[in-house]
Amino acid sequence: MRHPTTTRYRWHHALAVGVAANLASALPAGYNGDEDYYASLRTPPGAPPGWLFAPVWATNNALTLWSNLRIANLPPRTPGRRTALAAEAASWVLFSAFSGVYFGLRSPVLGALDTAAGLAATAQSVRTTARLDRAATLALVPRLLWLGYATYVSTATAIASPDRLMKPSTPHQG
Repeated sequence: MRHPTTTRYRWHHALAVGVAANLASALPAGYNGDEDYYASLRTPPGAPPGWLFAPVWATNNALTLWSNLRIANLPPRTPGRRTALAAEAASWVLFSAFSGVYFGLRSPVLGALDTAAGLAATAQSVRTTARLDRAATLALVPRLLWLGYATYVSTATAIASPDRLMKPSTPHQG
C-alpha cells in the first residue's frame, strides 16, 4: 500500500512510545529482570536462559515500533488501521505490565496469563496489519514467534513453580 507523502508521525514519536513502555515496565518491579528469581523457577525443557530476554525484547521492540510507525502513518480513515493500532496498544500495555506481575509480584501464573494475552493481541495485530502493509506485518512476525514460544515456557513454568500470589502456601498442620 502506498503511504502518504506527508508523514505525521516520525521516529521520535515511536521512540517516545518505546521509552514510555519500558519505563512503565520498570516502575513496579525495577529493572530487576531478576535472573536469580527466574533461575529458581521450574522451567520446562527448552526454556531460554535469563540473559536472552533483554536482546530478544530489544529487537522485538525496535521492529514493533518501526511497524507501528508505518501503520500510524497510513491515512486516518484506512480500514483496519484503527484496529491494528488498538491491538498494538494492548500489546504495549501487556509488555509494560509483565515485569511487575512476574518479577514484582513473583507470580508465574499472572506472567503466563500476560504472555498468552500478548500472544493473542499480537496475532490480532498481525492479522489486521497483513491487510494494510506487508513490511509492517513482517516486522511483527519475530514477536509473534517469540510469544508463541514464551507462552509454552511461561505456562509450563506457572504449572510447575510456586506462585506466592496465586497459589499461596498453606501452613503445615502438625
